[in-house]
Amino acid sequence: MTTLTLLRGVDTYAPEPLGRQDILLGGDRILAIAPRLDTPHGWPVRVIDGDGLRAIPGLVDTHTHLTGGGGEGGAETRVPPMLAESFKQAGVTTAIGLLGTDCTTRSIPELLACARGLEAQGVRTFVYTGGYVVPPRTLTGSVRDDIVHVDRIVAVGETAISDHRSSQPTFEEFVRLAADAHVAGMMTKKAGLLHLHLGDGPRRLALVQRALDETELPARTFHPTHCNRNRPLWEDAKTLSRRGVTIDVTAFDTDGDAPSAAQAFLEWRHAGLDPARLTISSDGGGCLPTFDADGVLLHMDVGSSATLLATIRTLVAEGIPLGEALAPVTRTPAALFRLHDRGALRPGLLADVVLLDDRLDVVRLGAATPR
Repeated sequence: MTTLTLLRGVDTYAPEPLGRQDILLGGDRILAIAPRLDTPHGWPVRVIDGDGLRAIPGLVDTHTHLTGGGGEGGAETRVPPMLAESFKQAGVTTAIGLLGTDCTTRSIPELLACARGLEAQGVRTFVYTGGYVVPPRTLTGSVRDDIVHVDRIVAVGETAISDHRSSQPTFEEFVRLAADAHVAGMMTKKAGLLHLHLGDGPRRLALVQRALDETELPARTFHPTHCNRNRPLWEDAKTLSRRGVTIDVTAFDTDGDAPSAAQAFLEWRHAGLDPARLTISSDGGGCLPTFDADGVLLHMDVGSSATLLATIRTLVAEGIPLGEALAPVTRTPAALFRLHDRGALRPGLLADVVLLDDRLDVVRLGAATPR
């Protein structure tokens, strides 16, 4: 018989605050949430005392380099593949993997293999087709076919624009990619997004703005990331969100007046922008490089999914309610990627429950299991 798990008396955020609740988990689903649940008769039940703990939805990290990133400074700078424990310790139960600069020695088949391996170890995974380069790397020869025919492939990205490492795509190439992603999403009920890497280039989001002006593509098709890497880009991104584009900021260290992910959240909130148009991702496993004016790598760090919870801790310390701070890494990305079975705590949804202590450190995952 399947063992049920009963979380008893845990302070629950769904992500909105529900107060102290009992949560019953069975298989890979949430079966019930109530102030008091009786132990089911005739079934083996594992009871976990939730006193002093907070239950939150598992985090959805929409930008991770499962195969590892890097390589811009030579083969010795290639980052190794990510481990399942790095996600679990960060409270991430769903990771969406992609290729970055290196679409030559890394491939979509390799990305899919890494995703399957992580799923077997309890981390739910999806992947993007493509990468920095245009024309994009694919499995079938077409981004539309990849999304339609491969269940785990949900979107296109991270396509690089406004960056010296990009393929410098023309406007026509850019909108063709977006159109293929959009139509494939319609055909499959998948995300169908064009996930865009933004560099420090002065054109910033001009391609997206032009696409909205000159084509019929819906604003939701475009999901630009790293939008907090410099102040002018961030200001353009906030303006673009008013046209219906969901903006992604990265939980990495920033320089000068570029806002951190937490600061970006606070500015967004202060400006009265739609909270459902902001997501936060980690760039976990990716290379975080600094280049000189000639594009030579000066030094690099490596992204970590742990920065998502660190951002939440910062926001809570700034007085933001925990449920509100959780939304950009739970409910909002799940809705954007049409993953309707996660990102919240509700009966019938996946049992991706993360238990945090009073410092908002991960104590355990409730019942995240492979699909």
